[in-house]
Amino acid sequence: MQEESALLAIESRYRSLSVLMDERMRRQWAAAESRAYGWGGVRAVGSVIGMSPNTIRKGLAELALRDENPQAPVAPGLRRAGAGRKRHTESDPQLLQALESLVEPTTRGDPESPLRWTLKSTTQLAQELTRQKHPISARTVGRLLNDLEYSLQGNRKTLEGSSHPDRNAQFEYINVSVKRFQQRGQPVISVDTKKKELVGAFKNGGREWQPKGEPEKVKVHDFLDAELGKAIPYGVYDISENQGWVSVGIDHDTARFAAEAIARWWKKMGSKLYGDAKELLITADGGGSNGSRCRLWKVALQELATKLEMPIHVRHFPPGTSKWNKIEHRMFSHITRNWRGRPLVSHEVIIQLIANTTTKTGLKIRAGLDTGNYPTGIAVTDEELAALNLKRANFHGEWNYKLLPSRKK
Repeated sequence: MQEESALLAIESRYRSLSVLMDERMRRQWAAAESRAYGWGGVRAVGSVIGMSPNTIRKGLAELALRDENPQAPVAPGLRRAGAGRKRHTESDPQLLQALESLVEPTTRGDPESPLRWTLKSTTQLAQELTRQKHPISARTVGRLLNDLEYSLQGNRKTLEGSSHPDRNAQFEYINVSVKRFQQRGQPVISVDTKKKELVGAFKNGGREWQPKGEPEKVKVHDFLDAELGKAIPYGVYDISENQGWVSVGIDHDTARFAAEAIARWWKKMGSKLYGDAKELLITADGGGSNGSRCRLWKVALQELATKLEMPIHVRHFPPGTSKWNKIEHRMFSHITRNWRGRPLVSHEVIIQLIANTTTKTGLKIRAGLDTGNYPTGIAVTDEELAALNLKRANFHGEWNYKLLPSRKK
């Protein structure tokens, strides 16, 4: 806590003084602060004020020379603001898009972490970008990936089951489908159910700022409150617009609840953004209420396609890859971070915390309470399934298919 307060103080001083200092003064001021901070000062100060450690080290060298010879004249030749070689992204505006298009199809990541990581090396990426007329070094690729919140990580065992032999091919198939829909200006959404939450004064993971010695009091045991019940957040994330909708249910997480959440997203947000839409693409996990084997999910989507009067295309992630759904790390992780350390004492509080979740990339979320009843155990017969206006793709039709509006009788 003491260390965090010291860094906050450094950041505050820098904001106040930086506009009054030139380039040399800023790096020497940062060098003096890192000296005072002690061990690890260069990295700590650099991270909090956004200055390169190499720049601070240059300032330290200048201070050391000054200490040895206090009478030495100050070296001339300061660069004016904005001088120096342009960044690669300024001289080549298409560079970042080209880099992300190489990395995106094989992106993996933990939804509870803001970081994403790639299987491809910076050397391989630099070679491919150079071949595409974006000359760049491997070191610069690494810096750009870091700016895009990617990091290179080692292998780690998981408990998500065995890998399907067509896993990577399905990722590529999904990626191509998404790109084609986006090029045509058609909506693409990622859907899933977030972890169910008990409503009431229960402990919630994480910490938030409170008056010292006055933590918010919560119940010792996490037993369902019969009156307040539970919250079932089902999310719809617009991949192209970085916007989302969350329906907070109170009954059961069923396929009809999922389809109703998509319908609410369309009414509240989607129809305003895609007024001329002719079709909709949904990317979803392979299990749960929107699973590839769930018959009721297909029935509910058939009804929704008829209601919206447009085909609904579905692409499921292959088994064992649920955490790689975009809604996980682009929306749900930020919601979790926003309400960390806060007891979810009512459905209204949950909705407000969801709707007030924002990010530096401009994420916008709306939310609403769904008080509907969604009974479980509804069976769909073979005859009912066969009657659907369902068209399966040639490649893994169990994962890739579309529901057309009901045929007119």
